[in-house]
Amino acid sequence: MEAATTAGWDAITQAMSKRYPEQTEPIHYAPIISYRLGGNDPLDGISIYDGGSFYHFVTYGFSELYEKESDQQDYSGFGFELTLKVAKDGIRKREREQKNICGILQSIARMSFENGEIFRPQEYIYTGQTTGMDADGTSEITGFLTMEDDLGTIQTPNGSVQFVQLVGATNAELRQIIDGKQTVQGILCHIPDGITDYMRTSSL
Repeated sequence: MEAATTAGWDAITQAMSKRYPEQTEPIHYAPIISYRLGGNDPLDGISIYDGGSFYHFVTYGFSELYEKESDQQDYSGFGFELTLKVAKDGIRKREREQKNICGILQSIARMSFENGEIFRPQEYIYTGQTTGMDADGTSEITGFLTMEDDLGTIQTPNGSVQFVQLVGATNAELRQIIDGKQTVQGILCHIPDGITDYMRTSSL
């Protein structure tokens, strides 16, 4: 019996391992019941690496992690995986906040799996909520901008995968973009390295 391949999964891990070679066992969250078996969370896993001043989240599941299933040979699955860099200074309770972020990433994944939503750099995700995205709901960060993670795009046996980084944005910043008064890049210029900081106030 031929063993199941994890080539797509392994390619993501290898990309992160090049960045953090000493972190062979990052924090990892996975759903109790797989989406394929009727679970509610589409992503098969989310790993968290220690970037020093921030935590670096990476998803497993927007791309084809195992066998090639789609007819599209150029890219894997939806063609991307999401990342998020969250400043440690803005986190009060690490485990609680990490679980909260994993929940947010799974919610975004449902937008792709249920509606075919594709996320690319230089876009925004407006939630319309006024409370913060953090676990306590006290931050000014209510949605996201997107940029390419400096991990770039990798080639896997199942096709290419681009790492798209989510960047926390305030409601004021997002409204400026929606109203055509600012661009995504214009806001990103004020956010060093695209790091999401729950203590950050609006750049406007």
